Amino acid sequence: MTRVLVVEDDPQLVRALVINMQARGYGVDAAPDGATALRLAAARRPDVVVLDLGLPDMDGTDVIKALRGWTRVPILVLSARRASDEKVAALDAGADDYITKPFSMNELLARLRAAVRRTDSVPLVPGTALVTTDEFTVDLIAKRAGRAGHDVRLTPTEWHLLEILVSNPGRLVTQRQLLQEVWGTSHTNRTNYLRVYVAQLRRKLEPDPSHPRYLITEPGMGYRFEG
Repeated sequence: MTRVLVVEDDPQLVRALVINMQARGYGVDAAPDGATALRLAAARRPDVVVLDLGLPDMDGTDVIKALRGWTRVPILVLSARRASDEKVAALDAGADDYITKPFSMNELLARLRAAVRRTDSVPLVPGTALVTTDEFTVDLIAKRAGRAGHDVRLTPTEWHLLEILVSNPGRLVTQRQLLQEVWGTSHTNRTNYLRVYVAQLRRKLEPDPSHPRYLITEPGMGYRFEG
């Protein structure tokens, strides 16, 4: 059973989320504040986290950062904050998706299913199980990246982007292809998502993120991995 942790301080919304998710076969835990959320996440090990940013004890972005210290669990932000910089801050902290309130329950559930699918295994092209560069390695079977002998912590979304790019060495992968594959068909115009996540990958993998050697931008078109 897929287990979801809902972090939200509005009891009515929590009740609606729990009812709808349980009706579709999810196991659900609920936390009214950030501290409870972090305790439950450690104890219950959810498969997905649905998180409000406006919590009574701490900002949701701090919860994201705390979770990202030890887990790659998909995090879906559910927030009334609509400002672009707030969305980027949440994504930059490690969130995988951002849904603004008010929202459609069907859309939320679709995003939830997409987040679960992104953590599932995908068939590998023969010969692409291990990708090695002078700076880092990517093990597509173990779903692990390493640099200088140490594991590199990646969020599920960061991993999915990297996986697509390194599986297509030397080939342009268009912005539309990446957005559709990673975030779904409703997000094919959200190029800012790509900028944020590719920048995060470069910070973690490139020797000089401002002058990338491996994760190359094709302006206005997409991205390319050069091994």
